[in-house]
Amino acid sequence: MNSKTKTMVGIGLFTAIVVVLQLLGGGIHIGIFSITLVLVPIVVGSAVYSWKAGAFLGLAFGLTVLLSGDAAPFLAIDALATVGVVLMKGILCGLFAGLVYKLLQKCNRYVAVVAAAITCPIVNTGVFLLGCWLFFMPAIEAWAVEYGYADATTYMFLGLAGANFIVELVTNIILAPVIVRLIKIGQK
Repeated sequence: MNSKTKTMVGIGLFTAIVVVLQLLGGGIHIGIFSITLVLVPIVVGSAVYSWKAGAFLGLAFGLTVLLSGDAAPFLAIDALATVGVVLMKGILCGLFAGLVYKLLQKCNRYVAVVAAAITCPIVNTGVFLLGCWLFFMPAIEAWAVEYGYADATTYMFLGLAGANFIVELVTNIILAPVIVRLIKIGQK
């Protein structure tokens, strides 16, 4: 099997992992939103294959979020903005994770994977929060009141993103370097 075929098969496998993890992980909820474990294969795919693979895996993540119903509360408010935010956060988290890995890999692969593992959830959550602020603030303000938060900003950071972000960040930092190392060992 040539290198190009191995890469296509590998990216295909990572795409399947992204879809399955998002569909299964959709059952892990904090409030009305689910925690995603999908960022790990996005980081690993970015490190093993390229930033382009990371962006593609992020796109697969975004499409799965939209098709699974996880974005339903936002789709009901503004479908076009929701589709844009969900796809952009997925694509950009994979893209930036891959670019960070590529930038640092020549210095130290372990540091590169950890940095990519940190970058991915920061970008994913950052784009989500920016999208909330740009397109959904009236709804966010109503949800904040409904859930007993002092204001919309507190709700955005603690209710919508806080626990999700921490779990995603810690999971990525622990699992991504180990998985990349195992794959690199297996490729020798």
